Amino acid sequence: MRAEDGGWLLLGLAFVVGACVGSFLNVCIYRLPEDESLVRPGSRCSRCGTPIAWRDNIPLLSWLLLAARCRACRAPISARYPLVEAATGGLAVLALARFGPSAEAAVAFLFTAALLLVTFIDLDHRFIPDEVSLPGIVVGLGAAFLPGRIGPLDALAGTILGGGVLWAVAWTYERLTGVEGMGFGDVKLLAMIGAFLGWQAIPVVLVVASLTGSLAGLAVLFTGRGRWRMRRVAHRLGAGAVLPFVRRAARRTEIPFGPFLALGAVLALYRPALTVPWRLG
Repeated sequence: MRAEDGGWLLLGLAFVVGACVGSFLNVCIYRLPEDESLVRPGSRCSRCGTPIAWRDNIPLLSWLLLAARCRACRAPISARYPLVEAATGGLAVLALARFGPSAEAAVAFLFTAALLLVTFIDLDHRFIPDEVSLPGIVVGLGAAFLPGRIGPLDALAGTILGGGVLWAVAWTYERLTGVEGMGFGDVKLLAMIGAFLGWQAIPVVLVVASLTGSLAGLAVLFTGRGRWRMRRVAHRLGAGAVLPFVRRAARRTEIPFGPFLALGAVLALYRPALTVPWRLG
């Protein structure tokens, strides 16, 4: 988008709208895992329960003006709130800059905002709510009928392939190890990703998610407390006991897979050259 065509104004407006959506995502991140209504009661301080006035609920600005503290009880307000708002605003700008003012940009923003939502919930609670993934599948399939989007057959195949591949992996892993290695929330999330991006994106999403997830798992095992435990095992039982310890620890270490699927999906969305070039229709 060019500045002389009013592009900067549109991008600024997109950021503001995105930040407002991010404020709502903060509500969803907090309330969906608690099975609370997203509408009532209104926003309130999590510490003292005081309702938050509109002037204290302006995305980004209110957090700065309040010095990151509740006006009533002075309890600290997490930096996550403005972070989610700024990130959602950035996603809106990215969608508009990439696709222009179009239905495709709106779909891309809706999709990536949903991915941001499930990322934070999965990081906090190790699950992905059906309230996001199941309606997301329906919206993704419906969006396939819009001009400029993938075909409906590609979207349907993406839903089946995405959900089917992860279900098969999860079932096989549990059969072989006796340990549940992946929740069905991840299965439904990849089905949603397939509905939005088509079956062509599933391979790159899985590769990116697997690689980045593995790196994150290794970082957890080999840093901090995990590193201390390995040293303790080596000291007490010898170096030969370290590898069996790492294998057992890897099976017990819980790494949420949803954020890495989301990362792969965003990459596939904005770098379509990485996806399979064929189409069903």
